[in-house]
Amino acid sequence: MKNIWLPALFLMPLFLTSCATYHISTESLVQQFVNTKPERKYIYSPSIPFVPFSVKGNDLISITCLDKNGKEAIIEVTNRTSVRITKSDSSRTSFYFNTLLIQDSTITGSKTHFFEAHIKPIRLRDVARIEVQKS
Repeated sequence: MKNIWLPALFLMPLFLTSCATYHISTESLVQQFVNTKPERKYIYSPSIPFVPFSVKGNDLISITCLDKNGKEAIIEVTNRTSVRITKSDSSRTSFYFNTLLIQDSTITGSKTHFFEAHIKPIRLRDVARIEVQKS
């Protein structure tokens, strides 16, 4: 019995931490992207030989969203911030927020930072819901 408590004690913080989910309207997203510029992001592999990988993304450092209670929140955009877009036909697409680009009334992005794993472009008029998840 004693051997069970020690691992449980170390694993408890993993169970208590969670990701916060925020919502943003399509109009608000487009408005916040008005003055952004595409930029190349470099991520280094977590193991030797620490090879740099690059993907194209946006230059936003923070984004204004609504929390589950409808209160405005400003969250920092990091390599771990993800976005899930639900389209009008109820299909969902998830990818990293810092790779999100809005071009020609479509949203594009990448599912990974290690290579260009592009999502199928999503037309803005097809977006039903946008959720931003901060890890």
